[in-house]
This record gives sequence, structure tokens and C-alpha cells, in this order.
Amino acid sequence: MLSVLRRITQEVSHARDLAQALSIIVTRIQESMGTDVCSVYLADEKTQQYSLMATVGLNPEAVGQVVLKYGEGLISLVAERGEPVNIDNAPDHPRFHFIQETNESPYHAFLGVPIIHHRKALGVLVVQQKAKRLFEEDEAAFLLTMAAQLSGAIAHAEVSGGIGPMLSGRADDGMSLTGIAGAPGVALGQAMVVYPAADLSAVPDRRIEDVEAEVEAFQEALSLAKADIRGMHARLSSILSNEDQALFEAYLQMLGSASIVDQVIDKIRAGSWASGALRDTVNAHVLMFEGMDDPYMQERAEDIKDLGRRLLKCLQKDRDTPPPYPDQMVLVGEEITATMLAEIPVEKLVGVVSARGSSSSHVAILARALGVPAVVGVTDLPAARLDGRELIADGYSGRIYIEPSATIRSEYVRLGKEEDELTAGLAELRDLPAETTDGFRIPLYANSGLLSDISPSLRCGAEGIGLYRTEFPFMIRDRFPSEDEQCRIYQQIAETYLPRPVVLRTLDVGGDKSLPYFPIQEDNPFLGWRGIRITLDHPELFMVQVRAMLKAQIGLGNIQILLPMVSSIYELDEARGLIDKAYAEIVSDGFVITKPRIGVMIEVPSLVYQIDAVAKRVDFVSVGSNDLTQYLLAVDRNNASVAQLYDSLSPAVVMAIKHVVEGAHQYQCPVSVCGEMAGNPAAAILLVGMGVDSLSMSASSLGRIKRVIREISKAQAEAALQHVLRLEGSAQIREYLSAMLIDMDLGGLVRAGSK
Repeated sequence: MLSVLRRITQEVSHARDLAQALSIIVTRIQESMGTDVCSVYLADEKTQQYSLMATVGLNPEAVGQVVLKYGEGLISLVAERGEPVNIDNAPDHPRFHFIQETNESPYHAFLGVPIIHHRKALGVLVVQQKAKRLFEEDEAAFLLTMAAQLSGAIAHAEVSGGIGPMLSGRADDGMSLTGIAGAPGVALGQAMVVYPAADLSAVPDRRIEDVEAEVEAFQEALSLAKADIRGMHARLSSILSNEDQALFEAYLQMLGSASIVDQVIDKIRAGSWASGALRDTVNAHVLMFEGMDDPYMQERAEDIKDLGRRLLKCLQKDRDTPPPYPDQMVLVGEEITATMLAEIPVEKLVGVVSARGSSSSHVAILARALGVPAVVGVTDLPAARLDGRELIADGYSGRIYIEPSATIRSEYVRLGKEEDELTAGLAELRDLPAETTDGFRIPLYANSGLLSDISPSLRCGAEGIGLYRTEFPFMIRDRFPSEDEQCRIYQQIAETYLPRPVVLRTLDVGGDKSLPYFPIQEDNPFLGWRGIRITLDHPELFMVQVRAMLKAQIGLGNIQILLPMVSSIYELDEARGLIDKAYAEIVSDGFVITKPRIGVMIEVPSLVYQIDAVAKRVDFVSVGSNDLTQYLLAVDRNNASVAQLYDSLSPAVVMAIKHVVEGAHQYQCPVSVCGEMAGNPAAAILLVGMGVDSLSMSASSLGRIKRVIREISKAQAEAALQHVLRLEGSAQIREYLSAMLIDMDLGGLVRAGSK
């Protein structure tokens, strides 16, 4: 069964559109199970009906014509139950609904299973036979397994297939997809797809005008690939057996194969760019080999994939000049990285859309730092088919619109103008204090990681740096930066903000942040070797960094040190001991320095429940709301499959932070909150109500949070907190706080527009 399942899934994943995907499914399942009929019915929420979309065995003319209303027939019964329905004589069942157009009267045995993707019923998969019988348990299990495994591929094909009619002008309303709100704002622009090098699966569709130039580029890549393989063969010929050397000959034969070369060129001449033509040709050959019964021939599929990657790499070798950037560019990709963002002209960037990530993933954090709307975690995003298309990204609702209708476009143009008005109004608050109507003052700091962030943070009214991510200077080098290099960076930041505080977080790598010269390979990196765990295991790195921070403090006195990913009092004591040692060394060298304030990040739940012991040992604590949410809820914040479960307004997160604030304040230890929660206008109400001492966020969020604080009293915030503590779900909390903001005429802070 596994081989059959793998083959069908592969074929479906490479289908060009929904119709082809469904045709593959019904044909292959009917062949595998030996049934008389196999059909797929898909649900349409708008019309509240199920449509016959593909069949083998029923009248083919009924496809796209036959529909069943919700609640009608056995198809609806399967969807309602959400489990298999196995009937030996379907016409006798009270829910049976005969449809003349399908010619299904001779069929008695019926087995239907729901197709469910992310808790949503996409449709029903059905097999039928003329004989009166119940399908065997293993047959039902096979069909259920097929439906479960294919649901994601069907969902993706449905999205991809839905784009085709729009591009040809046959759709009126455009199409929308739902992801996760990553950074607030509204973006209207043209999609530009970015993708990692030498990754065939990520290559987007792209049309060309100069066919001959594209054919020539492919021929040059072919020659380069052949030369590379001949070079490898020559280098290894003396140590490989004749049998092993035959592999290189086989590769060269495949590269000279007319079936591959001619197909790529034919696709180029049909209008595709060389990379897309190569992608489609390689996928077709891979499917062909994987579908063969001979295990040896099946293995050749991997050879085809390897050759495809080599050819793509050669194609990209001399073509790394990007296409012209649209003036209003929405950057789109399966995964948007920091380097991808760094390579594009920021002045043309109006939005970011990513298939992966959550509201606290790095792409969302970077988008907020740039003040650019972002929608992330769009799991069924057909990125490869979006290049050059018009997009709207709503960073409040987490929705994107592909080739939107005139009505939708007009509405978002209006909302965009209101957004601009709101932003202009927020700028007027820059030099005013973040103080509630009854006099509670709460400093607002900026999160930063690059020297280029400093000026924008100051322009936005930041009262200091609440979190400087020191790992960025490490990530942009090919070695660990020296003590002097680090000292100069920290000193420049501290001088720029003097006398405002600058909180430097010690090196926090591991998890989803790696250094090219210090790779970490782990099965579960977020629960592995990261943050303080690495630097305590490598005290030589920690000591160099701490000495640099202490020396940068000389003559300034506004630097503070923050320790990340601490999970035990033992780690905290050990880190403080090393800081004391570095301080003593520098003093003994004759330097006169002021010992900085030392803080610890509360992001591992274990420290929440040891806050008393922590508060006795440090000068301040900073709640890292992103990681604390991740670990409290056991949700990988970069995993789109579970990103919907990640929510910093979860009652558990709210109660944990409240516990930290109360525990720390017993020892006069101030508490800061940083991360997504600090920059969330709704969450800010709760944090004010808790009496948090300061907030640290991306520079683009400062104005929004200041506006909320200046419009509310601390007494109101405390009352809101008490109400929220009685609620049991994050959706209830968000609804309550959003309504509160709307009542205060601050609805534009949590949704598109200014009202």
C-alpha cells in the first residue's frame, strides 16, 4: 500500500491544476482497489453543495454538472459524520439520493470517506461496485489513508487550479487565501517570488519574450553540467572501480538524452523560462521512474533529481542578476529569510507573504522592524504561480487576495488611505511620554539587531534599546567577531542612545538561528543546544563577549546585560559568576568601569515558577513573550501546520506573565516585556493592567502602543485584566480587547483602516 500511496501522492503533487489532480486520484484508486467506480465530490461553502468533480465509472458528462445540496444523499452523510460510511446496498439506504445523470443505478456497494484538511471538510472520496457487499476493513482503511494523505495535495491543487481561470480573465471575484497576521498594515502591489538557489521545487512560473536567449542559456548550462561531471569522473577515476565509474557515464548519457533535452527546449519554445521548463521536465521523468515496478529503475528517479539540481545550479550560475523589481513589490516565497529581505531594495517593498512562519517568526519580526505589512503561514500558498500577479496582503486579518476584483481593490485603496492618515497621526506622538490618563508612566523601548535600526528607532520615539540581538553581528561574518570588533559595535549603539539605556542580550544562537561557521545539527533544535546553554558550554566565547560589553560601558554607563534562554538557577548563577570574573579582569587591567545592571530573560516556563529566586539575583527581568508562548503552549512558532495554535493572548500566557510581574515586584525587581506581545495594542492593555515597568518592541509598533497607553487609564487596564482572567480562551480575550479598542475609537490599531 505504501508504494501505491507514495506514487499517487507524487503524481497529485505535480498536477498542473485541480482537474488533473482529481483525475489522477480517481483513476489510480480505481485501478488499485479494482472497483467499478471511484469518484470525488468537493464541497462549495458558498453554494452549500457538493459537486461531482471527477469520476471513473459514472457518466463522465456528469462531472461539473451534478450537485448535491448539503444534507442531501449519502455524500452529505459521509461529510456530516466525518468518518467512513460502508453500505452493502446503497439504494436501500434512507439517505440514498438517485441522480439520473450519473447512471449509478446498477451500483450497490458504497464506501465513502471524508477528505479533511486542517479540520475543514474539502469533500468526499467514494468507491462503488455493482455487487451487493460490504467493503473489507482493509479496503476501508486503504481509502481512508488515501483521503488523509491526499487532502493536503488536493487543497494545494484546488488553490493552484483556481488561479488558472483568473489569469485568463474568467473569474470575477479573484481569490483569497488565509494565513496568519504577521505585521500590521495593508499592502497592494505586484508579487515577486523569491526562492532558494538550486531548489527545483521552489522555481516559480515565469514567462519570457526572448525564446532563443533562453534556449541558449539552457544549452550553456547543459555544457557546464557535462563538464562538471567529466571533471568529477577524472578526479575519482583512480580510486573508483569500473562499476562505480559507470555512474558518471550514465549521468552523461542522461544529460545527452533527447527525451530530457528536447522536452526542456520544447517547453521553452512554448513560452516558459528555462528554469521552469527544467522543473517540469524533471518532475515528469521522476514520476515515470518512481511508477515503475523494478526497484532498480525506481532508484533512477533520484539520479534524475540530482541531475536536475545540477542543471538548475548551472543555469543560475551566470544569471544571478534579479529581474526588475516592481515599484510596489509584495515579496512572496515558501520561506522568506533575512538574507532574501536584505537583497531587495527596501524602498520598493510594500508587503511580505510567506507560506511558512507565524506571527513571531523571524520573517514577521523583520517585517515589523521594516514597518511592512506581512501575512505568514499561508499553508496552501501556490508561490510558484504568483510571480508578477497583483496581490493584496492584509496584515491585520492575515488574508491575501490574488488578482482581486475591482470592488475589493477599491475597498483596500480606501483602507490604505485611512492607514496612511493613522500613521501620520501616530507620528505626532513621537516626543510625548507613554503615560496613561491617570499618570502611570511606562517607558517604550525598541528591539534592534542592526546598526541601521538605530536611526529609525530614534525617529519613532524609542526611549532606549530594550533588546539588542547581538547574534546579528555574528551571523554576517565568516568567523566569531573579536573582542575589539564587538566592543566598537556596542559602544556605537550606547553612544547613539546616551543617556538612554541599551540592553545587550548575550549571544542567542541555536534553534532557528545558526552561524555558518558554527553549525548545529539537532533533531529538536528548539528544545536543544541554544542560548545560554551554548555560551556556558563555551565560556571562552561568553567571556570575550562580556568583556566587550563591559569595555563598551567605559565612560558611558548606559549598557545593561541580558541573559537568554536560562532554564535554571544554576545556569543563572554560573553566568553571573563569569560576568563577575570578566569584570574583575578588566578592573585589574587598570580600567575604571561601572558594573552594568544584569537581567535575565523569562522565556522558559521553569523560571516562571522560580521567579522569587530569580528576582533575588538580578537587577531586572525581561519576559521574552515569543519563546515563552512557544514553550508554554508546546507550539513551534515556525511550523505553519500548528501556527494557528500559537497565541500570546492565551489565558496560560497571560497568567504566567502576571505571575512573573507579581513575583518580581515583591523584590523590587522591575519587569520588561519584549516580543510580539509588547507590540500588540490589545495585549498592551493587559500589560499596563499588570503594572509592567517597560515594553520593548519593533520601532514600527511604538506609535501604536503609545497611542493605546495615552488613551486609557491604569484603572481601566486593571479592570480589563480582571475580566480577561475569567475568560477561558484566547479568541474570547482577543474579541473582548478588540471591542474595547473599537469603543475607544482605536479600532484602526487592530484592523485595516483608521476607524
